[in-house]
Formats: sequence, structure tokens, C-alpha cells
Amino acid sequence: MAISTYTVTGMTCGHCVASVQKEIGKIDGVTGVDVDLASGRVQVESAAPLTDAAVAAAVDEAGYQVAS
Repeated sequence: MAISTYTVTGMTCGHCVASVQKEIGKIDGVTGVDVDLASGRVQVESAAPLTDAAVAAAVDEAGYQVAS
């Protein structure tokens, strides 16, 4: 199992959190997504390491951005 942590900008409410969780959860191999709204921190658990590009694309699809 791999765990990766990202910082997502632009989230302001519970709906934002749900959107990010949903999109990241669609990535093959993802087993869990924990989003902390206050800090913008997103922890992703997956069966194998994910590419940063895959996570960034999912976050973008939800309407937000991964901080660089």
C-alpha cells in the first residue's frame, strides 16, 4: 500500500471535499481518500504508488488545483 499527501487549493465547503474525494476515488488502485478542509491536505491511499499527474488531473476535474 502507498500513501501520498497533497495540498489542494480552492476548497471552501463540504461539497468541495466530496467532489475531490469522488474524483480521486475514481483513479485505479485508490483505496482511500481523506480530505482535511481546514488545511487543504489530501491523503490518498492506494494499492500501488500513483503518479502526481494522475492525482492532479483528478483534482482538476473536481474544479480545484494541487498546490505546487
